Amino acid sequence: RHTEMAPLPSYDEVLVCTPDTDEEEVELLVRRALSPGSQDQKVYCLLGADKLVYKVSKQLESHFFRLVQSSSIPDYRFIIFCNAKAHNSYVITAFDAYKVTFPCCCKTEIQTYLKTHLKVPSGTAPVAQAFEEPYQQNVKFIFSEQAGMGK
Repeated sequence: RHTEMAPLPSYDEVLVCTPDTDEEEVELLVRRALSPGSQDQKVYCLLGADKLVYKVSKQLESHFFRLVQSSSIPDYRFIIFCNAKAHNSYVITAFDAYKVTFPCCCKTEIQTYLKTHLKVPSGTAPVAQAFEEPYQQNVKFIFSEQAGMGK
């Protein structure tokens, strides 16, 4: 559902996948999504699941379908995000029947949503005040050519 008031996912709802993501991390997120008590409006997400190595991808498929069959939760919220151009990904092949093309929002809608949900409560985050934007956000991405240089 598209709504401007829906909150961003919390840390326990998202797993950002890399080739180093292991089976236990993936299984934990799948269990959270498909376990009783998971229906508290949380949306569990695997981001970049196409980057998982083959062995972990196979385990994701196995855990997911085993838990779906044994779960009594009819309306779980579990989303797997993959790069549409990653044609050699096992995850994309395994979950192809569930594939949905993500509707594209315009850049200004996304920026407005993020500005609304990433605001720092007034007087609580002096670090956020180091940035000179007129709006205060509690998330900033800083990139460096050299690893570990002040991030």
